[in-house]
Amino acid sequence: MSKSLYETLGVSENASADEIKRAYRKLARKYHPDINKEPGAEEKFKEINAAYEVLSDPEKKKQYDQFGDQIFGGQNFHDFARGQGANVDLDEILRNIFGGGGFGGFSGGAQGGFGGFGGFDMGAVDLDIHAKITIPFNVAVQGGTHSVSLNGENFDIRIPPGVKSGETLRIRGKGKVYNGQRGDLLLKVEVAPSPEYERRGDDLYKTIDIPLKTAMFGGKIKVQTLEKEITLKVPKNTKNGQKFRVKGLGALNRKSKIKGDLYLIANIVLPKVEDLDPELAKMMQEKLPGGEDA
Repeated sequence: MSKSLYETLGVSENASADEIKRAYRKLARKYHPDINKEPGAEEKFKEINAAYEVLSDPEKKKQYDQFGDQIFGGQNFHDFARGQGANVDLDEILRNIFGGGGFGGFSGGAQGGFGGFGGFDMGAVDLDIHAKITIPFNVAVQGGTHSVSLNGENFDIRIPPGVKSGETLRIRGKGKVYNGQRGDLLLKVEVAPSPEYERRGDDLYKTIDIPLKTAMFGGKIKVQTLEKEITLKVPKNTKNGQKFRVKGLGALNRKSKIKGDLYLIANIVLPKVEDLDPELAKMMQEKLPGGEDA
């Protein structure tokens, strides 16, 4: 028994509901008239929608599996659909064939639209546009605006503070347009690396230079952070690699709305011996603990 509706979707008669749906979505995207301008694409699109509406409905599928193409007078579905003419209301025809409420109530075929079968299943063709965007590290942490160019249009988007690589930003109303409806622009974020900072979760890490004198005897140094300049109190006997935590100057957690911390890592800057006072250099050489002289 011939069952050409399955051939229309390119699936076997034993295909699962998920396989039927995936095949339908793939073909609907390919042949949708807004996308495919080739002759015959609109008619093919109608056939795909019709096949899916029958095979996705358990009761209608059961009828079709029992009788096959006999339902269409023994013709395969392609010939049956073409034989109805361009402007016929296929919804009404199939309602009479299968009974029940037809296929969703959109009968635009008589007005030259996409025929019956609910018109166009908005889930079939994705009106959203998917793209990638790379944003500066400081904008990702602090938030701000970033310029985007899409299809010849330039516009600024708002970057929320704390965004991470791998997150997706949804820009409403910047997607494709169909039948008066507009999709969204979905931007997958990649955060550019920073030469100064490293992000670990919501915490930021930055290496700062500390003069040897300040590290040995203590003191204060100025540190420029992403938000502001701060004064860091350095205790005496600070070691190389020692960390100082500055609370609340990390990245914002977008869920908890709590900021992480900033960790400043000490890099002790040793002066050149040639730049030291000769007497001091000689005394240091003689008095500082350590190994044997070279």
